Amino acid sequence: MKHVLIIGAGIAGPALALALQRAGIDSIVCEASDGPRDEAGAFLNVAPNGLSVLRALGLGPRLDGLGFQNDRLVFHNETGRLLAEMPVGGITVKRGALSRMLRDAAVNAGIRVEFGKSLSAVTTYRDGVVAHFTDGTTADGSSLVGADGIHSRTRYSCFASAPTPAYTGIINLGGIVHTALPSTGTAMHMIFGRRSFFGYAVRPGGETYWFSNLGEKHEPARAAVVDSDYRDRLLSAHAGDPPEVMQILRAVSGDIGAWPDYDIPSLPEWHRGAVCLLGDAAHALGPHAGQGASLALEDAFVMAKCLRDIPEARRAFATFERIRRGRVEPVARQSRRTGRQKAPSGWLGRKIRDAILPLFLERSARAATALYRFPLDWDARVVGDQSLGSS
Repeated sequence: MKHVLIIGAGIAGPALALALQRAGIDSIVCEASDGPRDEAGAFLNVAPNGLSVLRALGLGPRLDGLGFQNDRLVFHNETGRLLAEMPVGGITVKRGALSRMLRDAAVNAGIRVEFGKSLSAVTTYRDGVVAHFTDGTTADGSSLVGADGIHSRTRYSCFASAPTPAYTGIINLGGIVHTALPSTGTAMHMIFGRRSFFGYAVRPGGETYWFSNLGEKHEPARAAVVDSDYRDRLLSAHAGDPPEVMQILRAVSGDIGAWPDYDIPSLPEWHRGAVCLLGDAAHALGPHAGQGASLALEDAFVMAKCLRDIPEARRAFATFERIRRGRVEPVARQSRRTGRQKAPSGWLGRKIRDAILPLFLERSARAATALYRFPLDWDARVVGDQSLGSS
């Protein structure tokens, strides 16, 4: 009997557990934190391909009221001049709300989710794996999947030679405040500021979602909050930018969410024996493509099919990696290019950027439309690589 150990109860882990249950495979989700952290993190975009996976997993009714529709990105330069618009689609949702929805769905389906299980090591055998946790306990499974993010303990434990995430010199600050700005409808506004990139969306009633990509030479804590004194630094960084930016920042009080931005090169391997990486643990994306959560959800869908249709975990994981690499690595490269476009530049650089941005976004829109067309054929069988032989 297959019994999969899943490390990480964020977004990818519970989604995989639900997909495995649909495939008739048992699993247990092990989370390092002592309890749910549903207030941690800010917000993210779930693109149409990610929404399609959630609906395929039977979670369509749970999406009502989860977030708000986000149909297009509207780009402005540092003076507020409109540069271009790009259709996107999907919803903007609080990260914690999405994680809670997936975890609750898993628990309601009878899937075990255990907290306080910080992975320390993995022992592999011919017929399975044993996960060792820092609290002294262990868990046995037929295979193990690391869905534990860019700083994956699974990757550190089982892929010691893999490249490590590198801090990019940018921290993403943001949160939700109330302002008197008019609603932006289904648009997210993006501003190429003189010194930092800024984004915001205003909901009816004034609830305002905002973020800033701020240069920071010294790497802060991986996920932290900074006190309200940081607001003055943000005001200084965005001085001279459109008045909406300043109005939003002046409304900020109390602690501010701060998340350092990391990049990780393409990993030489995602799987080793009966252990495999999933989502950000395998192919972390920067926030610039708005696809991190959606590609992780796709991963869960495809991995469940591979484990359903291919008896040996090693072959199933090799097939999963073969299928998914060609899908996610072009998106990772696109995310890096988009991030470079957001970097501050001098007067001439801004002029060139303003001139070529519409063309760049037009190409990005075509690429996004193709990306959203993720085939969701649950009944189609997955064929493994026969050259791998038997495990």
